[in-house]
Amino acid sequence: MMVVYSSLLLAVLVAATIWAFSSEGPGAQGIQEFVGWKHDQVVVNATFLVTPNNFRYYKFSLPLDASNFSVVGHFASAAHNVSSDQVKTADAASDNAIEVYVFSESGFTFWQHGVAQSALYNSGKVSQGKIQAEVPAGAGNYFLIFSNKFSPATAKNVNATVSLRHKSGLFKWFHR
Repeated sequence: MMVVYSSLLLAVLVAATIWAFSSEGPGAQGIQEFVGWKHDQVVVNATFLVTPNNFRYYKFSLPLDASNFSVVGHFASAAHNVSSDQVKTADAASDNAIEVYVFSESGFTFWQHGVAQSALYNSGKVSQGKIQAEVPAGAGNYFLIFSNKFSPATAKNVNATVSLRHKSGLFKWFHR
């Protein structure tokens, strides 16, 4: 009889653990945070337009005691469709590239003024990509930038899903 109770107790504990780490409910989230597993913070999850010779940015911040954070996600860009009354050039049809960066606040300021800076992430000129950038420990403001500064005539439609992810010790493997 004791074996049956032990097996039943083990089954209940396994079910409770699975629920606690897979549920989005407030009770489960409280347990997740108690064991050090913090939820992703969305930086951007949208489709937007970046005009020629311009850029769009999204700001996110980390608190003083922040550690083990990374910026993760994916993006895709395509030349913005021109209206039927405009002439579509071969360059506009084939120019789907965008540049994506993640900068610290000071890096972003320098980049805006044309001073080359080392980015936490730099995609190069691509039409799609995955973002995986480690963020230094400690407080700070950071910027996710979608740059179309290199394109003199073609606007870009960009679809991006990017989050700030906390990687906590024991549960780092679970939250990939």
